[in-house]
Amino acid sequence: MHFVLLLLTLLVEKLSCKTLADVRSVNIPPVLRRYLRVSEMGVILWCTAVPVVMYIIRKYRNYTWGHCKDGRSLQNKVFIVTGASSGLGKETVKELAQRKARIIMACRDVLKAEDVISEIRSEIKTGELIPMELDLASIESVEKFAAEIIKDFPRIDVLINNAGVSVPPSRKKKTLDGFEINFGTNHLGHFCLTNLLLDRLVASAPSRIVIVTSSLHEGGVIDFDNLQGEKGFPAGRRNPAYNNSKLANVYFCRELAERLPSNVQTFAVCPGFCYTDLFRHSTLKWYHYVMFSPIAFFFMRSASKGCQTILHCAISEELNGLTGQVFRDCRLYKPNIMYDDKVQKKLWNVSEQLVSSTKH
Repeated sequence: MHFVLLLLTLLVEKLSCKTLADVRSVNIPPVLRRYLRVSEMGVILWCTAVPVVMYIIRKYRNYTWGHCKDGRSLQNKVFIVTGASSGLGKETVKELAQRKARIIMACRDVLKAEDVISEIRSEIKTGELIPMELDLASIESVEKFAAEIIKDFPRIDVLINNAGVSVPPSRKKKTLDGFEINFGTNHLGHFCLTNLLLDRLVASAPSRIVIVTSSLHEGGVIDFDNLQGEKGFPAGRRNPAYNNSKLANVYFCRELAERLPSNVQTFAVCPGFCYTDLFRHSTLKWYHYVMFSPIAFFFMRSASKGCQTILHCAISEELNGLTGQVFRDCRLYKPNIMYDDKVQKKLWNVSEQLVSSTKH
């Protein structure tokens, strides 16, 4: 206690000093002077060590996130990437273009897609980039897109179902067909698109379907009595509607694997938490971002890192025989959830009925 009072007294004396000479003239006991010198060294060491340790941890995290090692040419291979004008989709397109692939960029806004193509072309000259309009929140748009693909492209090697939204249930937003926005866009839109292109994918075999999900699917629930939040969503969770739609993605992938021939493989991908505009509809306050920033530094990855597992599942030959599985960090992922085969099959049937209900 005496030591603390002494420190406070010295602090008051220093604050009353007007010049540096006055500060140096303050009479500090030798023992305390040595303590302060050690403390100053401690602060310097901490200020130096903490950034270094953070940098090392970040580098280690980058290493564990995995990287697609397959760099072979994909010339004459046809890829469809939904949500290709931003985030993971855009970075996936860049990786495929570097490998000389032919890429159909399925986007809501074709003008934005053309701007992205110009941006990509400023650094990557290879590959063929084809922008096409697709709004997954509209079954009519999905059907129109699929019809154009079947008419203009004799083969499809890989379909990458990447596009997605995360809209808080409190906004009560619907698709153009009246479906809950997360379920309708993330699941039903891709469910419809994939089924419309299945015959072409089978005819093009060996081919693949990559479905981008999220580890948040482990917190999802498929409740057929409340599939689209008709009875509301549980309180206290950030976006249960999004989590549920991501679980639907995994069930869709698994059921596809059971229904398709072995030479058409399907993979579900958890890309990790990435810096993208997925959560552009989030209701987070500014202070949430401030509080979250230190955590984000360690756990969030760039879109270019996040797309590596998508790319890995789309092109790596070492995945043969692993159809229907979930991948993360470019390796097999074992989710902390027990899948229900009965729910999986029923979801397929219910999804078919919902998509069919939009046809008049």
